[in-house]
Amino acid sequence: MLMRILKTAALAMLAVPLFAQSARAGSYHVYTCRTPAGESAPVDGWSGSKTGTYTYAEDSCQRPGGALIAALGDQPARTANTDIATWAFAAPAGVHIGGATLWRAGDAAGGAAVNATYQFWFAGPSNTEAFDQCAYVSSCMSGKGRLGDPFAPENRVVVPTPHLASRMYVNASCGGVAEYNCPEGKRDENGYAAVVYLYAADFMLEQSAGPSSGNVGGELASAGAVSGTSDLTFSASDPGSGVYEAVFTVDGQMLQRTALDDNGGRCRNVGQTSDELPAFLYVQPCQTSVTSDVGFDTTRLGNGAHHLVVSVIDAAGNSAPVLARNVTVANPVPAVAQTPAATINPLASPGGALVSAVAPPQPNGANASTLATLTANWTATRLSRLTSRYGRAQTITGRLIAPGGAPIAGAQVDLTTVPAYARAAAVVMPSPHTGQDGRFTVHLPGGVSSRTLRFEYRAHLGDATPVATRSLSLSVEAGVALSVTPHTASVGRHIFFHGRLLGGLIPRGGKQLVLEARAPGGSWLEFNVIRADSRGRYSASYRFKFPGPARYQFRVLSEAESDYPFAPATSNVVAVRER
Repeated sequence: MLMRILKTAALAMLAVPLFAQSARAGSYHVYTCRTPAGESAPVDGWSGSKTGTYTYAEDSCQRPGGALIAALGDQPARTANTDIATWAFAAPAGVHIGGATLWRAGDAAGGAAVNATYQFWFAGPSNTEAFDQCAYVSSCMSGKGRLGDPFAPENRVVVPTPHLASRMYVNASCGGVAEYNCPEGKRDENGYAAVVYLYAADFMLEQSAGPSSGNVGGELASAGAVSGTSDLTFSASDPGSGVYEAVFTVDGQMLQRTALDDNGGRCRNVGQTSDELPAFLYVQPCQTSVTSDVGFDTTRLGNGAHHLVVSVIDAAGNSAPVLARNVTVANPVPAVAQTPAATINPLASPGGALVSAVAPPQPNGANASTLATLTANWTATRLSRLTSRYGRAQTITGRLIAPGGAPIAGAQVDLTTVPAYARAAAVVMPSPHTGQDGRFTVHLPGGVSSRTLRFEYRAHLGDATPVATRSLSLSVEAGVALSVTPHTASVGRHIFFHGRLLGGLIPRGGKQLVLEARAPGGSWLEFNVIRADSRGRYSASYRFKFPGPARYQFRVLSEAESDYPFAPATSNVVAVRER
């Protein structure tokens, strides 16, 4: 390990960790030690081990400021490659690590001697394949990261893709050439000659095999007509993350998600992700097999024929069909409420009687119907979901029809939007109205952020409950502008980065950004983490440490955050030449 670390120390500026690949289907997050909000979390999937005296593999994650600790004390003088403290993470069978971000800090304050040094390192998929390391002999005298500040930017390590598989390791040791000794009696303020604190980890686990279902029964599966709350019974199993939810889709719209077994609280999505994937505190959060009886409220549907699809999904989002059939909904039709419109003065009426006039509810459009069908899609994709670059205007087209295909003309379609950031409130938008053919159009300007849009049609103006709904999702990539000066530099000289996040809506405390670089045609590599201010402006610098000539390209990455309503995106690319 010492020779590997000495070799790593001589690499040029661009030999830094790659940013993890973006999430894909069949994925879920697992938090270690603390959640992104700073709450204490279990360390499921981790196991500690140690050899030698005054060697520590401790879990203090349930204490304020705690961490997984791998450490060596300063006694005695240790022989290289003998004493080691290790924490090892293992994904469950059928699951592998698709991405990981760690927050760590540590030091090798015990120092170094001839052919021996105190050190810590992170490795995967084997314990000899290091991707983050600190050895006193390799110019890491002051350690790495900021001790006691878990989510400090300098503590963040994104695990490079080649180091992702099924295992990961955290180590502290005396390393070097066998039979040589590390020094004795030198330590940091906590008494450690070598120590690493893993404050938090966010693993994205991936599972390719999905769930299966069987033994389907209940009224929803067999009855010719259904009403009220109808049940569906089935069994399901899953080989990896476990059975999570049943999903009910009617006529192409998802109407209900039902958790099947919370597994004593383990199978609960704790959220706090920025990629819409679920997050858990355990590597295998849900039961691997369940038998369920789930009710579905048919009063949410209009009477008549509907196509019902029920699926079961696992914690990773893989799905399997449970039921697909046409059902007829036959709920009692409630009496139409009557609203007093006016009271006529009896003295002005022949015979002097008190007369009350009641106005019937006003139909919402010509051919208004409680069995109306509402469609709405993005014109750019003809789908319900759209990803757009910042600054591009978008258009939605929709249609409202009665049974048999007759257009509902002149109808008001209510529209609300919910911006895509934590605790955002719904905003009522101007209502579009249908034309003679039942069609309507909504235009969104280019400066809007990511959001969900919900369209609702009520058969009568003023009805409390809509009879048809449609939801659309808009994901807007962040707008990031970058400039670099100068475009030509030499060893020992600085280049300066300036830019701005467009669109405003910057979170309190600013927005975190990642600076990336590459040789032309190579892979993008992260080399610094910075923060934009409340106006979205940012700046940074870099000094070239190794002589050229060389050419580099730079860009800025804006990652998703729960309180920032824009999707991940990168800036324009700027080229720089080192003489």
